[in-house]
Amino acid sequence: MTMMSSTFPRVMLIVLLVSVAAPVGIGMWEHYATAPWTRDGRVRADIIAVAPDVSGLVDEVLIKDNQLVRKGDVMLRLDAEPFRLAVSQAEAALANREAAAEKAAGDRARYEKLSEGVVSQQQRETIRAADLQAKALYDQATADLAIARLNLDRSEIRAPANGRVTQLDLRPGTYVTAGRGILALMDTDTVRVEGYFEETTLPQIHVGDVAAARLMGGAKLRGRIESIARSIDDRDKPLGTSLLASVNPFFSWDRLTQRITVRIHIESKDIDRLIVGATAMVEVVGKAQSGRLKPRPSGRAGP
Repeated sequence: MTMMSSTFPRVMLIVLLVSVAAPVGIGMWEHYATAPWTRDGRVRADIIAVAPDVSGLVDEVLIKDNQLVRKGDVMLRLDAEPFRLAVSQAEAALANREAAAEKAAGDRARYEKLSEGVVSQQQRETIRAADLQAKALYDQATADLAIARLNLDRSEIRAPANGRVTQLDLRPGTYVTAGRGILALMDTDTVRVEGYFEETTLPQIHVGDVAAARLMGGAKLRGRIESIARSIDDRDKPLGTSLLASVNPFFSWDRLTQRITVRIHIESKDIDRLIVGATAMVEVVGKAQSGRLKPRPSGRAGP
């Protein structure tokens, strides 16, 4: 009797602990297994390959590698002398075509005043055609001058967007070719976090939901879900040489959940200091409807 009385409290304590721990454990497991969060996140941004519109020698490099620039800032200047000469040449050609057009217009006006007995119909048509041709050549010379001035303006290479210069390896005297990239510009207006969530968590993720991201460097970011990807590549169904599907005949019983890209618009002010490509842990912490945040568990490990 004494032994049973001494054992009973221990049994009751164990039962009590199990009854409390079991629901907590089940709840934690469900939360960890299905909650929309991932350690597989990256800081992303659009990268612009800056290329000159005209070819020429680099005269001035006005930027440094990793420098922050604003849209419209002059980054490079090419040797402008060839383009100035082209403008002068186009201006002279335009003046020549203008004089020729005025002469042709005067000849046509004089011939049209003459009677039919003095000037034949063939002569009238010839004069009229010469007048039209002179006007067309004048219009062409006007366009050539506009192009020459545009090329002169394009000898200054400007930033196409707000961003940070990267991979700059240019020196004065370097010859650059039109259309060929010479440096990369990270568009800071497009900096975002992309989280790769398991497909089983997508029903709990909606556009507009509040999301939090923590970088491996320790920085914390806050933003909202901007979009959710609607397609991924099917590695088990490549196209064969006949452009028909080549389905893998081997099926793995261990089916892993796919990762879907979720794009998050960052609302932090210090976005210029983010490093594109940095790793981030991403978690959906609030719904779009209420905007209320749910508490974040501490010490969480990720999938």
